Amino acid sequence: MKSSAAFDKNTVEFVTVAAEYCAYLEQIFDKEPERVVDVLCKLLPLVYLKATMLPEAEPEGLYLEESVTEADYEEIRTLLAQKLGENDDYLEVFVEDMKYSDTPVRKCISEDLADIYQALRNFVQSYRSGLDEVMTEAVAVCAEGFRTYWGQTLANTLRAVHNVRFNSDLEIDNSFYD
Repeated sequence: MKSSAAFDKNTVEFVTVAAEYCAYLEQIFDKEPERVVDVLCKLLPLVYLKATMLPEAEPEGLYLEESVTEADYEEIRTLLAQKLGENDDYLEVFVEDMKYSDTPVRKCISEDLADIYQALRNFVQSYRSGLDEVMTEAVAVCAEGFRTYWGQTLANTLRAVHNVRFNSDLEIDNSFYD
C-alpha cells in the first residue's frame, strides 16, 4: 500500500519547521530587532531545505480554507517592518519586472516574509485538520507554491536578511557564537 504524502517523514519535519516559523513571527512584538534578524537567518534556510524535501503529491483540487486574514497578514508585515526599520527595503534583481526596467526594483523584507508566513500558516492550518485528503492536498498546494512563488521569494529575502545581519548597523550579540 502506498503511503500518503501527508504522513511522510519529510512532510512531518516540514510541518514542524513551518509551524516554528509562523509561531516565531507571531511572537516578535517584544523581541529585539537584532534577535529577530538573527533567528530569521537560521529559520529561513531550514524552511527552504525542508520544503525541497516535500514528497510528490498531486493536487486534487480540494478547497483549502485560507486561515490567514488580511488583518493577520498586515499585523505580521507591520511588526516586521517596525523591527527592520530602514533595513526593510532592498533592491531585487530576480523579479520578472527587472527585465523591462531601467531602474532597480525595490522590495520589502517585511512583505516577503509575510507572504511566506501566509503560505505556511495556511498550510499548517489545513494540515492540522487531521483528514488525510485535506492534509495531502495541503502538501501538494504548498509544494507547488514553493516551486512557483514563495521558494524564490524566500531565497531572495534570505539574501537581504543576510545583508542586514552582517552588513548593517544593527547590533547583533555574537556571544552566542563564542
